[in-house]
Amino acid sequence: MKPLTNRTLTPELMDEPEASRDDLAVSLRFIRFVNRRLGGTSSAIRAIERWARLKGDDWPHDRPIRVLDIGTGSADIPVAMAKWAKRHHRAIEIDAVDLHPTTLNLAREYVGKHENIHLRQLDALKLMDHYEPGSFDVVHAGMFLHHLPDLEVMTVLRIMQRLAQHGMIWNDLARRTLARIGVRAMVALTPGLPRMARHDAVVSVEAGFTRREAVVLAQRVGWEEIQYRDVLWHRFVLTGVNPE
Repeated sequence: MKPLTNRTLTPELMDEPEASRDDLAVSLRFIRFVNRRLGGTSSAIRAIERWARLKGDDWPHDRPIRVLDIGTGSADIPVAMAKWAKRHHRAIEIDAVDLHPTTLNLAREYVGKHENIHLRQLDALKLMDHYEPGSFDVVHAGMFLHHLPDLEVMTVLRIMQRLAQHGMIWNDLARRTLARIGVRAMVALTPGLPRMARHDAVVSVEAGFTRREAVVLAQRVGWEEIQYRDVLWHRFVLTGVNPE
């Protein structure tokens, strides 16, 4: 059977169970910088804002907005979502899940006093064992799915669809020449990065997705009203809704 994508998957050092805590802390700080400065965080929030405008009265007003963030890393995007909600006088509750225990410990330090962010150690492939369908308004996966082979990517996309009432946000790396050049340049120009961050940044691009690949994978699992948007030179955001 012809493969759905032409990605190259190389194990990332930050996924190793015995990954150094110090190296993980620096690598996660680098990811936070990339998310904040290069559009990953703002793109996720813009998707939520767009749904709030489109849904109108169907968007929750009498209860908190419920968000699930899969593969949360240091939970920097949930923290940004919580700050956005506070600025707009909206209540929000966010479940931020990750499987790596050291990463979650670092996330707890970063999240601090944000009591509306709930960190949970869960396997993305087994989330239906812990949540009922439609448990969240929005489900987000940021720079996570490129870690997985295609069949597992589709499994998680389908789980996202089942758990979301309003919409899903796939926020990930684009595999293209500009991304390859840009990531290598950024790594070379960032002092103090451990080998983990340098290695993972480069191999992540090769595990990323072309526009066609991302759209086809989402279509295969039944996402509807799919919208794809390039984010600068290295990233994309793909959104969809649950037809059910």
